[in-house]
Amino acid sequence: MPQVKIVARNFMDMVASLPVMKLDMLYDNSFICEAILRSLPPLAKKYVLQMLYIDIPITAKSMEEWVLPDGFSKHKVAIDRLIQLRVMTETFDRKKEATYQLNPKFQFNLQKHLVHGGILPREPMPSNITVRLPSLEELEAYAVEQWECFLLNLISSSEGGKTTNISSSMMKIFQRGLLSQRDDREPPRLTESGFQFLLMDTNAQLWYIIREYITNAEERGVDSADLIAFLLELSFHVTGKAYNTNTITDLQRSIIKDLSDLGLVKLQQGRKESWFIPTKLATNLSISLADTTSRKQGFIVIETNFRLYAYSTSKLHCEILRLFARVEYQLPNLIVGAINKESLYKAFQNGITSEQIVSFLQQNAHPRVAERIPSVPENVTDQIILWESDLNRVEMEPAHFYDEFPSKDVFEAACDFAREYGGLLWEDSKRMRLVVKADILTEMKEFLRRQKQ
Repeated sequence: MPQVKIVARNFMDMVASLPVMKLDMLYDNSFICEAILRSLPPLAKKYVLQMLYIDIPITAKSMEEWVLPDGFSKHKVAIDRLIQLRVMTETFDRKKEATYQLNPKFQFNLQKHLVHGGILPREPMPSNITVRLPSLEELEAYAVEQWECFLLNLISSSEGGKTTNISSSMMKIFQRGLLSQRDDREPPRLTESGFQFLLMDTNAQLWYIIREYITNAEERGVDSADLIAFLLELSFHVTGKAYNTNTITDLQRSIIKDLSDLGLVKLQQGRKESWFIPTKLATNLSISLADTTSRKQGFIVIETNFRLYAYSTSKLHCEILRLFARVEYQLPNLIVGAINKESLYKAFQNGITSEQIVSFLQQNAHPRVAERIPSVPENVTDQIILWESDLNRVEMEPAHFYDEFPSKDVFEAACDFAREYGGLLWEDSKRMRLVVKADILTEMKEFLRRQKQ
């Protein structure tokens, strides 16, 4: 059974993967310097602030003295992260001792930003121009609704359903990473990565899509550094405030339209002006994935008899549960189903692993059971793992079956020949039958031909 895992790197991993020249160009913007500072691990932030007004290189030994002995592993992680992002440069002297110094451009712009503050390229629009703006609660509900619509389009595409309100650039990301299509006559099918994607938490899903969106930027004629710079800049806008679309370029308008499909921004049109309103998804873009993963309200209760109750009104939740469970009926605010061998075998064949299913059940456990240890009954967890291992007990291998040998001597010679080539899989001496690997078919045919002569 093939094992495929997709990894959702966070936004700063994308920044770190940029070429050196493009990365240095990003640091011309003081807001991006602050965004990078926000994303760093706590110890790395401490190092940057300690070195901010130091203009000479600092030896590695001196920096090691800044941490306690038991914090050396965190120290190494912090140093590696700073070097990856070119926030800090590493050089070696003649004695091959390492010294560290902040990137001069990053250092200067961060100093200026901390001392004088920064002014965004655009200010929020006055309330007398905009129509009634959505409240923060309405904006959050909009973001959730858009994201669920986005995922439902992914599921409906794989079932031959009609997709709506999703831009072609977003669907291209789906087509490449999460959907596959043999020809135009057949509807796209979810890949193993697609099934796994649906079981990831919302933050991890968002990072995956943003990563793919940036990766495919070059093919759309967009510089990935410009795209990352705009996304980082967007994270400094105020959630719920309206910003005029006339203050952004044509390229940025097309990006905003794509982001509205994901629920990162909400677009509104007035009599004369149009504007976009960032949601929390957009303003949290510059923070690392580990920091933004927060405990969301769970909705699943699973019992020791494998019965499953999901307290949700979401159609998306119902469709996701169908990936590995048998949904029996759905009430306005309750989905009732069960996990059994057949439903899990279907999930395993689609590339979903037992680990991902158990993790999904744990992450989405209802508050009444989330505080229990474990939140998913042990017998359920163990059985899911056992059913997956059942599929891995038998290994499929192409082979060839031989019988009706003319004599016992020819049969034994054939067995010895197959054994020498490491291709003998099974033999029955009484009935003179054997099975050999397909890899040695040509050699076996030639051997038997010589035996007939």
